[in-house]
Amino acid sequence: MPRPTPKPNTQPSPKVQYEDVSPMWLVKAIAATIVAALFCGYLTFCLLFYQGQWQLVLHPTRTSSAPASIAGIPYELIHFGLDESATPQLAGWWIPSAPGARYAHTTILFLPGSDGSLADSIPTLASLHNIGLNVFAFDYRGYGQSTPTRPSQLNMTSDADSALRYLTKSRAIPDSQIIPYGTGVGAALATELAADHTSVPGLVLDAPRADLLQIAQRDPRSRLIPVSLLFHERFPLAAPLSTLITPKLLISRTTSPDESFLHASDPKLTVELPSPSETLYSQTLTRFLDQYLPPAPVPQLVPTPTPTR
Repeated sequence: MPRPTPKPNTQPSPKVQYEDVSPMWLVKAIAATIVAALFCGYLTFCLLFYQGQWQLVLHPTRTSSAPASIAGIPYELIHFGLDESATPQLAGWWIPSAPGARYAHTTILFLPGSDGSLADSIPTLASLHNIGLNVFAFDYRGYGQSTPTRPSQLNMTSDADSALRYLTKSRAIPDSQIIPYGTGVGAALATELAADHTSVPGLVLDAPRADLLQIAQRDPRSRLIPVSLLFHERFPLAAPLSTLITPKLLISRTTSPDESFLHASDPKLTVELPSPSETLYSQTLTRFLDQYLPPAPVPQLVPTPTPTR
């Protein structure tokens, strides 16, 4: 049976109604998109600053080989600071004092500054050895021969702790015979070590470069950034130094002492050495050590057994 043929739809199709878009609405939408893009771009800029801010104040140099000697002084290359895989992360130099030296019972833990590498501190290390001290110096991670990584205040603080732990655990040197010596940003790290280990007999700060927020704020690259909110590589010195009661030798290399020196708590010895002088430097260190360092331990005499007849 044939199917009936459908009748064509004779009703008119409904007309589509289009809403007129206001030109002002389009302008507002475009403006909002531009503002959102600028805001996202600014946030990205702030994030890049946050991640790369260390480059404003830390300027590491990598070295491929250790020196043959420290200004003619023999030393031992040390690898320490094991990570989770038992791989040493830090490279340091152990410079023992000469046999029978004046301060052979004392060890300087040398914390270098933020620029270059440990090789730049060889003249200072040689001077400390010539005074009669043991010296242990090292490169932070990202510097010298230590493992390559991005340096930061957090990492460098951890490295300083590892160096002190190496001396006390691996070399069995008590805190009471270790003096942290900090130069540049190392002054802040040395001060923190002295605050955390109150049994250290003294602290030496040489030409510090710490409390770095103002340095970052003066950098042209940070003019559009809320630096005070984002900057964390500060290496604070003035505040901890104002309450630290450990005896301190504060060495200024200019005619105007560092601001943190002015408010440092007693006991302290503040000196100005604006011109390099090996004699004045040695006299200053010797004066401080003789005034505040405990005397060398007296070796106990073992009685000679009386021979039996």
